[in-house]
This record gives sequence, structure tokens and C-alpha cells, in this order.
Amino acid sequence: MKKEEILIEALPYIRRFYGSKVVIKVGGHALVDESIMDCITQDIVLLRFVGLNPVIVHGGGPEITRMMEKLGKKPKFIDGLRITDDETLEIARMVLVGSVNERIVSLIGKHGGKGISLSGNDGKLIVAKKKRKQNVEGEEIDLGWVGETEKINVEIIEITTARDYIPVISPIAVDNAGNSFNVNADSVAGEIACAINAEKLILLTDVPGLLRDTADSSTLIPQVTHEEIKELMATGVIGEGMIPKMEGCLKATSCGVTAHIIDGRKPHTLLLELFTDKGTGTMISSV
Repeated sequence: MKKEEILIEALPYIRRFYGSKVVIKVGGHALVDESIMDCITQDIVLLRFVGLNPVIVHGGGPEITRMMEKLGKKPKFIDGLRITDDETLEIARMVLVGSVNERIVSLIGKHGGKGISLSGNDGKLIVAKKKRKQNVEGEEIDLGWVGETEKINVEIIEITTARDYIPVISPIAVDNAGNSFNVNADSVAGEIACAINAEKLILLTDVPGLLRDTADSSTLIPQVTHEEIKELMATGVIGEGMIPKMEGCLKATSCGVTAHIIDGRKPHTLLLELFTDKGTGTMISSV
């Protein structure tokens, strides 16, 4: 398409989403590859300058794993959740709150935006409790310091976005006793999207979207409903690391938020999903 045609195609979407909140979850290898992360933050700054209010939630799984292995610890996962002992929690906090969060904020500044670092501990933004999980025999599995969200205190998000800041939130949460928890970033993103009444939840991942066959990208499901997601989870089409992503999407869509799963490795997929007719990836709607 000619450049002017692209801009004209984008206009109705810019007009429609102007002033709305968009929660963008960044994770996977996008956080490891500096060039990909640079492209993503550039897109997010553009969203802010055309009138949207982006809120970033980030993970950092590959970087946490890499740091654990450097320190001689072997990561263990159950249904996509990292078992988190005391030492693993400290590593996660160091990587998420320190390294990853600050790097995203710096890249936002590089492209002319105003990023602000936040974690769930700041102003008790994310209040969590210990996540309980059972195996198939009904026996409880101790995940350690893995939490699940109880409450999102939106005040700090509202204050920062109202002043043109882009909040960058790491998923380290706190309980009322002052304990910290590592909470899955996809789940946190869904909870935040619901709490702030976002227009969109967008999960940037390492896959093209939701696939019927994870080994075949041609089996991409372009659009699916909240209820259809439940069926796909029950039949095992959705499994492993995709489960927390779908749980985050289900939380968001239960509040009327439209969710999207797109490939963050490809340049400007965020803009293509929001501002073009065809879009990219998988869209999950409430109905």
C-alpha cells in the first residue's frame, strides 16, 4: 500500500481508540532481543502521541531462567508457572524490578515518551495471595512464592496516565503482611485491563497467535470468543505455557475487554493489530 493509504486506513481506528486505555503485556524473547524491544517501545510511544493511554506489564521469564542457571539453579515449571523458592524470588525481583523494568523505561525515553517504573509493591498496586494448586490426585503442590492477584489499586495508574506517563509494571506483588510474590505477568495484565476498564489487552508473545497445532503456524485461529477459549482449554488444544495467557485473556474478556495475542518478534505488529483492517494474530472477544 502507498503510505497515504496506510494513514487513511488507520484514521478510523485512531479516532475510535482516542483517549482509551490499552494494556500491553511484553514478554518472552522480545525482552532479550534489544532490537525487538526497541521497536515495540517505539510503537507504544507512538500510541501515546496519537491519543491512546498505554499501560505496559512485562514479564522476564527467559532472563530469570538465564540468571538462575548462572547461579547454578535449575528452573522448574508446572503448567507454565515457575516454582519460586526464597532464592528464586530474589532473582525474579532483581531481574524484573531492576534490569527489565528500567531497560523498558529507558527505551521509552529514547523515543520521546515518559515511562515510569512501577512494581506491584508500589502503593500496593498489586495485592496478592499465595497461589494454591493441586495435582490430578487432588494433592496440593507447593509453588513457593507464586501469587495470584486479589486486588488492583488503580489510583497510581490513573494518576500517571493522566499526566502523560506510560506506566511500566513488573509483576512482583505484595500481600497485607508485606510478603512479596512472583505473579504471572499474563494474569496480572488481564487483571489490570479489567480493573482500569481498558479498551484492549494485547499480549506480545513468541508465537503468531493461538494455534490449533503448536507445530504448524498455518493453524492460526484469527478470532475466538470467551466461551470457545474455555472449550479449547478443556479439550487440551491450549496447554503448557499458553494456559496463563488464556487465563489472563479470560479475565479481561469477562469484563468486556477485547484481548489479542500477537507475535512480538515481528516489527510493528502492535500497530498493525490496532490500526489496520486485517490485523494480525488472534483476537478474543467476550461474545
